Amino acid sequence: MTTIVLGSTSPFRKAILEKLNIPFECAKPEIDESALPNESPVALVERLAIEKAKKVAAQFPDALIIGSDQVAVHDNEILGKPHTHENAIKQLSSFSGNKVTFYTGLCLFNSKTGESSSLVDPFYVHFKTLSEQAIENYLLAEKPYKCAGSFKSEALGICLFEKLEGDDPNTLIGLPLIKLTELFAQHGVDVLALQQ
Repeated sequence: MTTIVLGSTSPFRKAILEKLNIPFECAKPEIDESALPNESPVALVERLAIEKAKKVAAQFPDALIIGSDQVAVHDNEILGKPHTHENAIKQLSSFSGNKVTFYTGLCLFNSKTGESSSLVDPFYVHFKTLSEQAIENYLLAEKPYKCAGSFKSEALGICLFEKLEGDDPNTLIGLPLIKLTELFAQHGVDVLALQQ
């Protein structure tokens, strides 16, 4: 059995990967996540996913390492985590009645062979028209200040949406499992064959 490593300490990504019912370890990739000059959101998340996987490889010389990174984009602007209540109000107010695109970069890196596969999976969130009171009520209830886009789609944030568009709901939370199982297969790992 190949060692599988999630190059992330995100509790959300860890919970998603646990759905596959396979053993894995977690490691924190210490990288600079700043965008390069004129770097597109798609190029940014793919590059960071690759860098995260390769950074962790030094600790695991014979493993399949998963790197992932995500950005939210609205009006051609990359949205970060709000960190404060005021910033979250601004983000959600600007999303009201609009569509926000989430790009999730995914990399699977074989630290033994140096082979890697990477991709970017888009996901689209269409927001309802939100009143100031609805935004305030939501933020006070869930306090999503460490989440890009100021919401948790896997919880009460679902009340903010008109519809979700994408291939895999896990992508929105930060780890596209459908695509990940495809990458595993490319590297000779059959997730269903590992179920005991």
